[in-house]
Amino acid sequence: MAQDMSYHAMLAALDFQVELGADYCISEEPLDRYAQAEAEAERRREAAAAAAPASSISMPKAAPPPVQVVQVDPISDARRAADAAGTLEELHEAIAAYDHCELKKGARSLVFSDGRPEARVMIIGEAPGRDEDMQGKPFVGRAGQLLDRMFGAIGLSRTAPEPDGAFYITNILPWRPPQNRDPKPEEIAMMKPFVERHVALAKPDLLVLMGNISCQAMLGRRGITRLRGTWAETLGLPALPMFHPAYLLRNPSAKREAWADMLELSARLRSLG
Repeated sequence: MAQDMSYHAMLAALDFQVELGADYCISEEPLDRYAQAEAEAERRREAAAAAAPASSISMPKAAPPPVQVVQVDPISDARRAADAAGTLEELHEAIAAYDHCELKKGARSLVFSDGRPEARVMIIGEAPGRDEDMQGKPFVGRAGQLLDRMFGAIGLSRTAPEPDGAFYITNILPWRPPQNRDPKPEEIAMMKPFVERHVALAKPDLLVLMGNISCQAMLGRRGITRLRGTWAETLGLPALPMFHPAYLLRNPSAKREAWADMLELSARLRSLG
């Protein structure tokens, strides 16, 4: 029908359709406008690639090298830090900077030592309790008060002005374990280098190992009821295992054996001169 119409007739018909509101022309064949849009985009990409200089064509980047995970040995780190300390003050700083022990995160204080470092007797306890954690000193609670009375009975005090009448105290662990639980073997292992360096710097004549944990760390043995009262050797020094004062508070009947151990300690000091 459109072929029989003149140009002006077709133009008039088109104007009539526009006035009626028509805004699209529909052909006899369907038109895929999505395919048209994709084809147009592809032509733009090809034109841009052809116009770009060869040097600007990006080459695929090489894969980054695999990340090397460095395995840290807490015990070796502790050994290096401890050996580098030339004084007790430097050892205190080295322990404070040591971050491998998780106990540090939950403790209030670093409990380093108390008493006279020049003393002939060095006591190695187990770990700080609640009172020690609050005050930052070892053996200051009820067990510490009993310890002071025990050593006072043989003429030794942590506050004595002269080294011959004094004693010096530290612990295997400088931080309080949660709920006063026993130290774990890995905690003992990583802190032992600091204890060994502590003894080397303090240079006592003999050691007193208070309780099972101290004996486990320094002698590699447990069973304080069998070990107590019998001299052993560790770090080249005579060492006397003894009941921990906290044990004596729970078992007053064991104070008889503890007094015998105190007399043995006094006799050993006299024999050493």
